[in-house]
Amino acid sequence: MLLSLRARILIGLVLTWALILVGMLWSGWMIGKDLVREVNFEHLHYESRLIADAVSDEVQTRLDVLERMAASIRWDVLSDPEQSALLNSQALLGLFDRMVVIDNQGSILASWPNSSKLSAINLADREYFSMVRGTRQAYVSEPIYSRISGNPVVVVVVPVLDGSHLQGMVAGVVDLREGDIFEQISRIRLGTGGYAVIFTASGRMLYHPNGGWVMHDAREILGGPAIEQAIYGWQGEFVGPRHDGEVAYQSYRQVWPANWIIGVFFPEDEGMTPLSGLVGQLGWIGVVMAGVMLPLLAWQVVLLLKPLYRLKRQIAQVGAGLRDKVKLRTSMKELVQLADAFNEVDDGRNRALMALRDRQAFIEAVLASSPQGMFVTDTQGRINYMNEALVTLSGRRFDVDREMEWIDAIHADDRSEAIELWYHSMQTGKEFLRQFRYWRVDGELLWLEVHASQVVAGDAVIGFVGTVKDITSRREEEVLRQWEAEHDPLTGLLNRRGFERRLEEALADWRKKSTPSALILFDLDHFKAINDDGGHALGDEMLRLVAEQMAGSVRSTDHVARQGGDEFAVLLPSCSLQQMQHIAEQLIDAINGVEVRHRGCSYRVTPSLGVTEFREGDENIHVLIQRADAACYQAKQRGRNRIVVAGEE
Repeated sequence: MLLSLRARILIGLVLTWALILVGMLWSGWMIGKDLVREVNFEHLHYESRLIADAVSDEVQTRLDVLERMAASIRWDVLSDPEQSALLNSQALLGLFDRMVVIDNQGSILASWPNSSKLSAINLADREYFSMVRGTRQAYVSEPIYSRISGNPVVVVVVPVLDGSHLQGMVAGVVDLREGDIFEQISRIRLGTGGYAVIFTASGRMLYHPNGGWVMHDAREILGGPAIEQAIYGWQGEFVGPRHDGEVAYQSYRQVWPANWIIGVFFPEDEGMTPLSGLVGQLGWIGVVMAGVMLPLLAWQVVLLLKPLYRLKRQIAQVGAGLRDKVKLRTSMKELVQLADAFNEVDDGRNRALMALRDRQAFIEAVLASSPQGMFVTDTQGRINYMNEALVTLSGRRFDVDREMEWIDAIHADDRSEAIELWYHSMQTGKEFLRQFRYWRVDGELLWLEVHASQVVAGDAVIGFVGTVKDITSRREEEVLRQWEAEHDPLTGLLNRRGFERRLEEALADWRKKSTPSALILFDLDHFKAINDDGGHALGDEMLRLVAEQMAGSVRSTDHVARQGGDEFAVLLPSCSLQQMQHIAEQLIDAINGVEVRHRGCSYRVTPSLGVTEFREGDENIHVLIQRADAACYQAKQRGRNRIVVAGEE
């Protein structure tokens, strides 16, 4: 669809404004996104550090209290089954959900609250017992399931030493579900979708807002590459997908006293919400400004284009001959220069048209006076000029007869190849040169030679020019010469040259299609006596009569030849052995009936036929001829006037 210049300018203004607005919003979004990320990283860094410090203080407080208790109370008091030492430490009991005193073999000596189940439990198989006994250091265990409550717990264990001798251990149990060690983290709120978690360096979940995930593998629950790095001791901020695929800001901190890790997550979409709102507001402001500015710009465009429209009208008037020159009054320098350039071009065009008319008149006069047929076509092959010589020759005019009449006038056997070559010449630019038969309007069949070539102006093809010659007489002479070259002047049969050419073609067709064909060779018995008694004139008469009888005894598709003297040959294409036998017998009967008379004497001849079919392995026609000739010789040896098939000698 064509658009006016005004429409194009207005569309360009709208698109420019839209691109500027989109570019500004996109730039603001990208810059704001980086700023929002930095702010959220700072916020999460603060929150994760705050939580890590609080949890570290909780763990360290419990370790310090147990270590003071182990250092200040004698072992016999600690291990008192009456639990006096445990009951007197009320502050200690407020930090743990259960307290136990363990000897160096893993047996529980005292506990609070007391439980009969504990007396039968030995803790020597627990990981934390082995760790403290081996290191003689305080230790916070991996989360385990309590044998008493069945809840997940962690055990804070402190060794009781007598010098370097391990007397036992004091342990405090913290229930992960009912204890208050994670009470502070459970009260933290990070927007609507943010949350904090705690897991061990071994990847075991200690705290998650979804309590059902406690004790599960943190790698499977949280996901992402940062989890593995945090487990190996890294702490810092990261942005990436959570387990549910949602992208979130993430911060990790280490709780060194317990070998735990704090993870804080905040959804990126929630963090970007304020920026999205701001960008949306800016977008609406840009749309409103566009609604105000674009009409003003459109009005300015209309004012600027008025001189251009006047120029357009004047150019149209010059083209219609209503005025000679373009005269434009405007302060726009470019339009004035354009008007002057148009006037110069128009002057040059007028001079060129005058010269073109003169040249065209000269060319038409030359073409009209030419005795040879000539034509001109456009680039599509349509005739738009033909001289009188061609009109006289063809009996048709390009401005009267339809294109299909020209095509249909080409002989049907030559039409498809001529048309195909013509289109090939138009597409490739190669010269067209073709001879074909052509029907005049009066029904006369002509042989024409058409030669056409491209007409190029600069780098552009503007059409084709061609010549047409009547070569009917030349073609007839060529046909006559070709016939004379391949036929015997005495009998009108094929001569040796013509027969061998057709034999070559038959052998090639046999190799392609394996169509059965046959060859017959023979000469005339007793022919020498005719020449000796009656002379060559009588012999020639006998040869002509034999040729006539042979032509009437074979099929219309067969080829009969006189190869020289009294030697004859018959080529039977597409012929079975049974048909060949029948035709050979007809030839014998026909030749036996030929008679010539001289000085009261009657003379007759008989044929000795050597016959062969085409066989596999026949490399050339000479093999066929030698095989048939050998069979002919056998026919003479067996008494003449008979048929011998090669291979049956």
